[in-house]
Amino acid sequence: MPAKDELAKRRHDNLVDRLETLMKASLKPGYQGYHGQLVLGSDDLEEMGELKDVRRAAREAGRRLDWQPKTQLVDGRLFVFDDREVPEEISRLAMRDAAEAMDAFMRPYMNRAPRNS
Repeated sequence: MPAKDELAKRRHDNLVDRLETLMKASLKPGYQGYHGQLVLGSDDLEEMGELKDVRRAAREAGRRLDWQPKTQLVDGRLFVFDDREVPEEISRLAMRDAAEAMDAFMRPYMNRAPRNS
């Protein structure tokens, strides 16, 4: 039985390491570690194992990154996100980045003449 426990622990530790790497990759350098998030699709979840184990590993990986990790399952996807209070400076930067992204997306549509159907 101890060998089985050791195998389960190694599997869990490997999953935590993998999720931590994915979470780090999702961080934007200018946000100083805030606004972290990871979305795992149903295929990812199936590959990683039991949902309860993936959630537990994701919370542990988030804590390693100083997140206050939360998980939410929506339509077969697991959302893992940092629920910390974001400093005002970082929040303003993120809002500006979001506005610029929306502007870049919408710009081609803004000066078009309406179509006649």
